[in-house]
Amino acid sequence: MPQHPTTVEVDILDKEYLVACPDEARESLRQAARHLDAKMREIRASGKVFGTERIAVMAALNITHDMLEQNTMSDAATGLLRTMESKLDNALGDSKTGT
Repeated sequence: MPQHPTTVEVDILDKEYLVACPDEARESLRQAARHLDAKMREIRASGKVFGTERIAVMAALNITHDMLEQNTMSDAATGLLRTMESKLDNALGDSKTGT
């Protein structure tokens, strides 16, 4: 039987929002809202950006940038691991043929 979305209340920058989401995603949604709230408060506290909409856009850009950097680092780590695996395979292959 499909899960019906429930409404979850989240607070972001002193405003309450009702968001529909499946029961199994409630905690993830709350965690995402806390993260967004923290980023928006950080931007607001800097005093460089004014207006809730602008603060939200800057927070979204910062979060997206962080996410893309993590993906890039993951890709770089994957490439490094593949290179190391290849070198290890070559080294093991060389020692196997030498025995």
